[in-house]
Amino acid sequence: MPGETLEDALGSAQVLHGKKIGTVFTHLGENIQDRSEAQQVTQHYLEVLDRIRERGLQAEISVKLTQLGLDLSPDLCFQHLKLIVERARKESIVWVDMEASNYVDPTLDLYRRALAEHSNVGVCLQAYLHRTAEDLARLLPMRPSIRLVKGAYNEPPEIAFPRKQDVDESYFELGKQMLRAKKVNSSMRAAFGTHDVALIRRLASFASAEGFLRRDLEIQMLYGIQRAEQERLAREGCTSIVLVAYGSYWYPWFVRRLAERPANLWFMIRNVFAA
Repeated sequence: MPGETLEDALGSAQVLHGKKIGTVFTHLGENIQDRSEAQQVTQHYLEVLDRIRERGLQAEISVKLTQLGLDLSPDLCFQHLKLIVERARKESIVWVDMEASNYVDPTLDLYRRALAEHSNVGVCLQAYLHRTAEDLARLLPMRPSIRLVKGAYNEPPEIAFPRKQDVDESYFELGKQMLRAKKVNSSMRAAFGTHDVALIRRLASFASAEGFLRRDLEIQMLYGIQRAEQERLAREGCTSIVLVAYGSYWYPWFVRRLAERPANLWFMIRNVFAA
């Protein structure tokens, strides 16, 4: 994280912009249980979009639906999401984050509703869930924008692959399906959220064999992790995007992530010093 405030996030995006690296902003927080607070979050994201436009940044936003009131009412959440997507307009995609497995169905339901009305909305899919291959197959005919990640929530083995090797293979197979679909429908956007350099190279090799240009391979990473790799990808012509998280919720968010998957700590330490 560059800091807790929107100004901190915008400042970091300006630096990344100078290196030809794009930005996705996300304001930390989730599971809001108060209607007025959900409205405040919505207003904040509307302000973020205005600030992005004012500064001429190559930037987008990513939201959790539980920030927008999903736990209160799916219809309320959809109205908030719709306001944000409409403010973003066609020049900027609004990404919908995926949360724990019990939120997959309501998240995809609202995503489909939003996509039916607006093309500038994308969704995150998690490769470690057994169900994701089927979810992807159902989404592809809609020409969606999809960000594929491995998945970080603590899920039982009947819901998610417990072994890293299986998650990696699932990710690669899903990634190939996304790229093949993009080859048929160029309006589809395929983004890969990963810091796994070996996996990135496998995807790059596959994309090249399929005739894609370097710029067609979009890799998204967290701010401060694998910085050298982010810059290398940008220099080589790939679409390099950095997720910039900010907000006062960072400490409970970080602690919860470590509690769910302790291996995240060692991954972060290893990659910070390698950056």
